[in-house]
Amino acid sequence: MSDKFGCENSRVQLPAVLHLVKLGYTYIPRITLKQAGTFFDPKTNILTGIFLSQFLKLNPQSDERKAEQVLHDISNELDSDDLGEKFYRRLVSVSSEKLIDFENPENNTFHVTAEFPCYDVKDDSAENKYTELFRPDITLFINGLPLTYIEVKIPNNKEGIVAERKREYNLRLPNKKARRFNNITQLMIFSNNMEYDNMGGITPVQGAFYCTGGYKAPPFNCFREENPQHLEVEPYIQNYPYKEVPEEVEKALLEEFNVQVYKSSDEYKKNKNVTTPTNKILTSMCEPSRLLYILKYGIAYVHAQKKLDDGSVTVELQKHIMRYQQLFASFAVTKTLDNGIKKGVIWHTQGSGKTALSYYLVNILTDYYAKKNIVPKFYFIVDRIDLKKQAAKEFEMRGLSVQSAETREELMKQFDEQNSLSGNSGKKEITVINIQRFDERKKERIDLPDYNTNLQRIFIIDEAHRSYDPKGSFLANLLDADRNSVRIALTGTPLIGDELKTTDIFGNYIHTYYYDKSILDGYTLKILREEIETSYKNKLKEIYEDLEKIELPKNQKTREIIDIKSHPRYVKELLRYIISDLKKFRNLYHEDDGEQAGGMIICDSSEQARALYGHFMEIQMELNEKDKDKSAMKPALILYDSDDKDVQQDYIDTFKSGTDIDVLIVFNMLLTGFDAPRLKRLYLGRKLKDHGLLQAITRVNRTYRKHTYGYIVDFADIKENFEQTNENYLRELNKFNNPKDAPDKQVPETFSAIFEEPQKIVEQIDDAYEKMFSYNMENVESFVEQISRIEEKKPLLELRNSLTTIRNLANVVRSFGSEKIKDEKVLEYVSNLDLARIPQLLTEVNRRIDLINFKAIQNPSAETLDMIADVLDGIEFHFSKVGTEELVIKANCETIKDKIRRTASSLSGYFDQEDPEYITLKDLFMQALAKTDFVEYDYAKFTQQNKDFDEILERLSQLKQKTENLFEKYKGDAKFVRVHKRIHEENKRRASASPNASAQNWILDDKDLTIYRTLMSLKNTIDMQVYNQEAILKSDPYFEKTVMSLVGNGMAELNIQSPRADREFIKDKIVAQYLNQYHATYGRN
Repeated sequence: MSDKFGCENSRVQLPAVLHLVKLGYTYIPRITLKQAGTFFDPKTNILTGIFLSQFLKLNPQSDERKAEQVLHDISNELDSDDLGEKFYRRLVSVSSEKLIDFENPENNTFHVTAEFPCYDVKDDSAENKYTELFRPDITLFINGLPLTYIEVKIPNNKEGIVAERKREYNLRLPNKKARRFNNITQLMIFSNNMEYDNMGGITPVQGAFYCTGGYKAPPFNCFREENPQHLEVEPYIQNYPYKEVPEEVEKALLEEFNVQVYKSSDEYKKNKNVTTPTNKILTSMCEPSRLLYILKYGIAYVHAQKKLDDGSVTVELQKHIMRYQQLFASFAVTKTLDNGIKKGVIWHTQGSGKTALSYYLVNILTDYYAKKNIVPKFYFIVDRIDLKKQAAKEFEMRGLSVQSAETREELMKQFDEQNSLSGNSGKKEITVINIQRFDERKKERIDLPDYNTNLQRIFIIDEAHRSYDPKGSFLANLLDADRNSVRIALTGTPLIGDELKTTDIFGNYIHTYYYDKSILDGYTLKILREEIETSYKNKLKEIYEDLEKIELPKNQKTREIIDIKSHPRYVKELLRYIISDLKKFRNLYHEDDGEQAGGMIICDSSEQARALYGHFMEIQMELNEKDKDKSAMKPALILYDSDDKDVQQDYIDTFKSGTDIDVLIVFNMLLTGFDAPRLKRLYLGRKLKDHGLLQAITRVNRTYRKHTYGYIVDFADIKENFEQTNENYLRELNKFNNPKDAPDKQVPETFSAIFEEPQKIVEQIDDAYEKMFSYNMENVESFVEQISRIEEKKPLLELRNSLTTIRNLANVVRSFGSEKIKDEKVLEYVSNLDLARIPQLLTEVNRRIDLINFKAIQNPSAETLDMIADVLDGIEFHFSKVGTEELVIKANCETIKDKIRRTASSLSGYFDQEDPEYITLKDLFMQALAKTDFVEYDYAKFTQQNKDFDEILERLSQLKQKTENLFEKYKGDAKFVRVHKRIHEENKRRASASPNASAQNWILDDKDLTIYRTLMSLKNTIDMQVYNQEAILKSDPYFEKTVMSLVGNGMAELNIQSPRADREFIKDKIVAQYLNQYHATYGRN
């Protein structure tokens, strides 16, 4: 184990273990092989003594033999090739044999240990009985069961969290020898103790992530604690009742790792803070009550059907874990019910897992009502046959018994049932209803059976933005017939028009999860809009002009007689573009297994759709004759009357699976609710608006393979409609490239400096320190936090230059200087430099640069992708787009009011209200506030106001960061931070007044470093006087005289020549700070 600061155990691992103790875990010292067979079972890492004791406590009807038998059965179950499904069913079973008391967390034991290996155990006669497979950094136990492990890395580690992901998926999960450990583990957390980079993208590089097991690579998920008021620290993290860590526990932990020296380090203390990224995710997910909830309700085994190339179907077992927005939506639903409210809307963006959320809610609400001796009956309502089939399939894959009602009579029979479980299977049941099957025009009353006092109907309405007619529709009559029912409406784009609102029908919002967070979390992709190439636009325009020349009877227009967009000339030219474009796109993203991204064409009319389908193969053959790179894409036409419904469904299924259909041609169908991750290119041929537009364009935002964007090829010019839609949704919400690596040119040639101009050594080192003055070099962890906020390489390269300068010059002077340098002052200066942290700081900067490079590779920009595509095109055929722009859906979590509150809070809490920058920002804030309209919003006004407050907040953040750096340098003493700033400001004023004045015009110097060294020396002297003679502050004149004397003597000791007026200036500022502090504490006499 490394004993130098910077390794994982000092910076993340040990503070994380101590944080878990704060959450209520009991620390177990490192477990060794000597304890195998007595303290723990080496085949499963179950702590046998703790397990048996807890089993008997939770099952008083059992005896020790029964407990031993259960332990034996668990070991056998963990051998199954089922991702631990048998064990999990036992874990959460409501049978008489409890492994965990989920309802009463205090009845369970929670333990934590570090560096606990997992072994491959051979039979007793084997020479090497134990072979270590892997060793999690931290393991968590509930009642002796190792259900969670945590892997931690230092910030800016090579390849970030991707390195851990590769190791997990390539080495641990596929290893059959580790099957028992993989099967028993329910939750895995990975952190490099960095904030999420907030750049979006599907590759987790930095931050704290979680996942569960799987045969294939399951996704790494972000976790963002709820923070509706956008406070600096999330309320749950801030207000959690953390326990004190017993001193003997911390002492034992540090001794165990032989790092007692860590205790006094600033970095170690900082990383014990509850707000580090690692500690925050531990509080959010591993707090005992939360962890029990996630284990019981947040795991789903999915038996997914996959169609193979030969037409056969195989079942692929997957293990899913609840996403954080689903967790908080679940909390919000039960809280809403607790408040006596039985209806509401869950507004979660498309692709965020609303069907999976419904599955989780079935389990959660079944238990919720069971505690009240009430039986819930669940109904999932859709309005399309394909959505019904899709939902039924999703529920069945997760283990629910799915009932169906094809007729009114069947539905009424369902309502007569009083059970929540299906037949003898014991599975929870849900009925999926397609209301399109029922006549919406019928307005007759629906009579439901009288309500049994222990029955609760729960309606979950999917795609609630669709036009359910609140007057006279079957759904309205159904809901009206059971006023006591629970109604949970799901939508990614609620209706917000003046005539009809989703909230008017289904109640207020229960929980929201917006597009921006979904993109940042990697659940959905950014969307790029492409205008078609200019030459093609001109050709299409030419077609219009030719058709307009047709002679028609008087008073009749061409467009009234001819559907131009369905005309063969238009359609064929359109297909030439689309087929060429999609082929080019698929070549760019070629997959080794042959599966390729698909496309969808949204047509201007059903006639155009038929024409496109009719000419598709003809145009593809035409293009193949001219191009060496042949394509064999297969289209399918999806219209209400184009084919039998089963045939259409087969087209849809094979498009989703990538086994047959490559292009879907549609008019109105599949624009909402259609979930096909391989759909990455949408050809938009007609204008859409409002929720229909957002629904359509987000068909391409699902994550898929290595794709980082979804693409809209815009033939309809939706930009204006898109901005208007953005404005509408914004109003609803308000109710509620890299600089290239440059060589280190600026690093001095160290040997020549020493041999030729030794005196310049001091100047060069001082200059390097001056450039780094805004960074905290005394605390590595604070330094890492600072550089982790930097996303551009240029400042990092400059920082690396400065650090390298200091290291090179100082090292060479110390090695060779005494032979070459006769200037004792230079030798003394260099020998007094504290260089202990320079190598570590250099390492951290290089890590950050490497990580930025790695992120650029993982998530290339749209411009980079375009450039690659153009290179592949070669010289003969070079595309020149009119433009590519990201369609940023304005669903920002912060409203203007939130930003005003944050800005006002930051301004009022700023410690130095004499700061000129503070005064400027306060004035800007008041000006922006005066322009703010809290009643009427339009898109342009909101955008400008948003920009104004964002700029103020950003400048405040920079000011705060700069000030925090000074605070750390002055050991948190605000008095000398203010004095430092006043000197800096006075020097700036003098420079402005006399640009050509000599260096003698400065107070002390124009360098922050000199000011800091001088003031720090004075601070130590004055603090000692005040500490030894408290009465010195009771007389203002006496204190002034004392400080003036100390300032003069201090400068003399530092060999600083300064006129009396400057010493008076420094004295006045220091005296004012001390006296203000004294009088504020004790009052004036």
